Amino acid sequence: MHESEHPGQTSPDPADPADLDTRIPTLGPAKIPNPRKNSLFVDDEQGVSVNILRTVHGKAPRTAVMEQAGPRSHIYFDPPKTKCAVVTCGGLCPGINDVIRSIVMEAHHGYKVSSVLGVRYGLAGFIPKNDPDVVDLTPSYVADIHEFGGTVLGTSRGPQDPQDVVDALERLNVGVLFMLGGVGTMRAARAIHEVIARRSLRIAIVCIPKTVDNDIHYVSRTFGFDTAVEKAIEAIRCAHIEALGVPYGIGVVKLMGRESGFIAAAAALSIKEVNFVLVPEQAFVLDGPGGFLPELESRLRRRGHAVVAVAEGAGQHLLPQSGLTDASGNTVLGDICGLLLSRIKSHFKDVLPVTVKYIDPSYIIRSVPAGAADRAHCNMLGAMAVHAGMAGKTGLMVSPLHEVPAHIPLPLVTAGRRQMDLQSSFWQQVMDSTGQSQPKSC
Repeated sequence: MHESEHPGQTSPDPADPADLDTRIPTLGPAKIPNPRKNSLFVDDEQGVSVNILRTVHGKAPRTAVMEQAGPRSHIYFDPPKTKCAVVTCGGLCPGINDVIRSIVMEAHHGYKVSSVLGVRYGLAGFIPKNDPDVVDLTPSYVADIHEFGGTVLGTSRGPQDPQDVVDALERLNVGVLFMLGGVGTMRAARAIHEVIARRSLRIAIVCIPKTVDNDIHYVSRTFGFDTAVEKAIEAIRCAHIEALGVPYGIGVVKLMGRESGFIAAAAALSIKEVNFVLVPEQAFVLDGPGGFLPELESRLRRRGHAVVAVAEGAGQHLLPQSGLTDASGNTVLGDICGLLLSRIKSHFKDVLPVTVKYIDPSYIIRSVPAGAADRAHCNMLGAMAVHAGMAGKTGLMVSPLHEVPAHIPLPLVTAGRRQMDLQSSFWQQVMDSTGQSQPKSC
């Protein structure tokens, strides 16, 4: 998408296909009149134009058209005979329950489907051979779940055999599966979709992007991100007050962001009290000219206090590599904040009488209920996912592009993780806000 319209995003490089294919697979012709009344229907020919491959590997941008999301005048599934299912995977994020509620309400009231099942504890809930762990999601069951953080269905990490998942979908007689998750979940969804296609089954797979890190391609803002930034700002404000309360006070705040520093950058730009932002996209050194510690010392001598926002994945090049992965296949990160705290204390031991306060609000940030803007976003995503599934569309993710909801093919989504563009105006604004110079790279 245009860098100027969504600053801070590097454009995706979807395996550099010779001809970018944005077509959405379908299960068959949509012949059943849509039961929704007074609806503004969308045609498959309506699209959203998006620029990709922004000077990646020397290539010029290319324009692609993504299919616009929304209710179709005719649908594939016969609602009274259709059973849907919802599963939530990976880590928590503000707004998951809002999306679940939106899916259930639209499926029941908009389409009057026979039932919506909730699969408990992620894809692992499919695996018991003869008894998948499911709950009946009725409108009354989900009526108030949006008032709470987390996911009413529970979640889990780790791969499951897509063959087993499809076996369970067949046993449950599910027609549409809605999957909420990040890049790993999207890859699992793609594998499940491919098994379904090989078996020639009539099961639609529709994904809703869920990650507090905001690191999914073709998603300018994931649901829950705004709420996470608001909570991060609260922690930064506390760190600033602590730093002001003593001579040479330093507040260090650890924020979520394994491979992308969007939360740290957006929070720093919002509150204007952050003096250093350390993110995974930008390598840095600790010592010597242009190093973090000399820059921190200079700041303390000038102003007497400092606040440092650190994304959890920053500075991994400074730490021993564990070689381990978690259940989702993510590299186990080293403790960058532990290193920083140790090095700050040793650097200033005979230089300045610093006081360091460390705040880690990570689980608070991801576990709270969604704010108003995120709730509206969640409601839109849930409804658009149901429209896509009932129309027989499959192998896709729903996401707004330029404020217009669109269908994104899973092969494009799963090409990699989205990161900030350090050459963008967004990152320059962060640097201007903090007053820090571009850190010296290794």
